[in-house]
Amino acid sequence: MAEVEESSKPLFAGLSDISISEDIPVEGDISVPVGSQNPDDDFSTLDEPVKDTILRDLRAVGQKFVHVLYPKKSSALLKDWDLWGPLLLCVTLALMLQGGSADSGEDGRPQFAEVFVIIWFGSVIITLNSKLLGGTISFFQSLCVLGYCILPLTVAMIVCRIVLLGALSSVSFVVRLIVVTASFCWSTFASTAFLADSQPANRKALVVYPVFLFYFVISWMILTFLPSP
Repeated sequence: MAEVEESSKPLFAGLSDISISEDIPVEGDISVPVGSQNPDDDFSTLDEPVKDTILRDLRAVGQKFVHVLYPKKSSALLKDWDLWGPLLLCVTLALMLQGGSADSGEDGRPQFAEVFVIIWFGSVIITLNSKLLGGTISFFQSLCVLGYCILPLTVAMIVCRIVLLGALSSVSFVVRLIVVTASFCWSTFASTAFLADSQPANRKALVVYPVFLFYFVISWMILTFLPSP
């Protein structure tokens, strides 16, 4: 019977006699700040119209083109990296190189594939070399910089195609040589300007040398391009 009476008592009956002394400080802050939420946190591209998304991406690509045309030591090209611009430049360059006299018998396909292999595989090799030498730039940031800096060479290819519309002569070759050389120097300088701060000071030459070869090969392909008869 005594056991039944003990089990009928409330479980926390003894806690009513326990009191907390006012001398004991209570630490912590459970207040909820009001009005501190950033309105940008509520922004989502899922609610954005497709037209606005496309225009915003095109503006971002255009701004990166401006940074390449006016190269300076800045991290603007690295903060918001993307691969849309490099893909556009790669496709444009490959299409303009397609149909040269060297590959006219195979309908231009090896030339198109060759451009893709050189640009993307070459960019990957340069990025791995940079990382192995202690570079702080990320993989996709390096691909972004190397791809966007092809812009001067793409412009040179357009100029060369226009020059080749006339008759082939030594004058046209000199013009193409000057344009391609200037674009090659521009691409190399622009890429090293963006990548310089991410490399150790005593190893910058080891990083610049593969970049030099990378753009030199593309420049040579542009200079030696001849339209198929």
